[in-house]
Amino acid sequence: MSPSARTFHDDVAISATPVAPHVPTISDYHSLKDYFAPLFDSIAVGASQREQQRILPFAEIRELNQAGFSVLRVPTAYGGPGVSIETFTRLLIDLATADANIAHQYRSHAGFTESLYFLPEPQRAVWFQRLLSGATVGNASTGIGGNTLGTLNTSLSLHPDGSGILNGTKYYATGSAFASHTRVSATLYNPDGSAQEGRGFAVVGVNDPGVELLDDWDGFGQRLTSTGTARFTDITVPATHVLPRVPGSPEAHHEATFFQLVLLAVSAGIGAAAVHDATSGVRQRKRTFNTGLGVPYREDPLILETVGRLGAGAFTARATVIEAARSLDSALEALAARSQMHNAHAEVPEEFITAQIAVANAHVTVPEIVIKTCSDLFLTGGASNTLRSKNLDRHWRNAQTVATHNPIVFRARAIGDWLVNGTAPEGLNAIGDAPTGNSSQTQTPQEHA
Repeated sequence: MSPSARTFHDDVAISATPVAPHVPTISDYHSLKDYFAPLFDSIAVGASQREQQRILPFAEIRELNQAGFSVLRVPTAYGGPGVSIETFTRLLIDLATADANIAHQYRSHAGFTESLYFLPEPQRAVWFQRLLSGATVGNASTGIGGNTLGTLNTSLSLHPDGSGILNGTKYYATGSAFASHTRVSATLYNPDGSAQEGRGFAVVGVNDPGVELLDDWDGFGQRLTSTGTARFTDITVPATHVLPRVPGSPEAHHEATFFQLVLLAVSAGIGAAAVHDATSGVRQRKRTFNTGLGVPYREDPLILETVGRLGAGAFTARATVIEAARSLDSALEALAARSQMHNAHAEVPEEFITAQIAVANAHVTVPEIVIKTCSDLFLTGGASNTLRSKNLDRHWRNAQTVATHNPIVFRARAIGDWLVNGTAPEGLNAIGDAPTGNSSQTQTPQEHA
């Protein structure tokens, strides 16, 4: 069967039935690390085989959700653990070390959870309660082409009561097949037919009539993230499932930064996994080369230096990502201190810009470190390291795939513009065909953060 013909019907039917998670009563990283360790260890054991045989991790994700991984960022005021972004990021790196695909697909649900912090009551309370009852949310934000930069082909036509009708096609619908719902970005059209500024979101059940999820992701890495095409045809969306977005709001700034932070956490986890496999391979290897020093392989100083450099790279990547996560916590704390968390038109605190710059710095450095780590892994052994049975190339493929989500050169330019000219960076919220005409003229994206 060709990839374009596959759908997720049977497994989606299971995922679409929420199961109330166990809500951890602990919120510090070390306690939660110990709590999730047995599950992470079990996930790691089968990660390579799942990737080789293309076994989608529905069962593993269900177990994680039931253990409470999906509700870690639900605030204590609503009955959740209320962990910090830093703590969540540390745990996500640990999960990505076990299986980068599983960690990556949580990007969608985690991003949706972050958006709830900015919603007004009672909509915020309704959705936090749904998460605590087992709902999980994938993502369907990006089309594959045919839309001009700053526009969306997906439409949500609103009725006077706030409900609407959703139509459109998305690609990169990451995590949707593993979730009970998916959040779809769309242009919101008022009852009179006029388009609202920016973009909004419709949250729809993955089993709703008119929803079709295709298993047609054809990338060479991150193959098990349920990324692929999602089609939405004449779907009725209740008013509580319509989430407007004010362009330039604190929420828009935070989402763009947080979504990139998750990718960086996945990248750091991939680096750690590569170091684990390098270490294990050297420790077990008996054979050596006459061009070496003739000592046992695990005692050869050149090999040990190579492994040491890999470990140092992974350490630097993790530390950089965690430091960036702290900046997002600081930004939310600053907004909350001003009692402006739920004001969509609030002035964006300086701490949000600081967080964007921190994540941009990490975006430029971490992927480069991790990709090199995954490549240099092969310097720790002989030709046997390229055996398909070892599947060591998956680390490089996955790291490269994660790194290409948002072009690094654009981030580096933004950092330079900030340092030289004090220009605040744009968050990535719009993808489309470049406008025709004078290339020196810029267009304000409709989806601009």
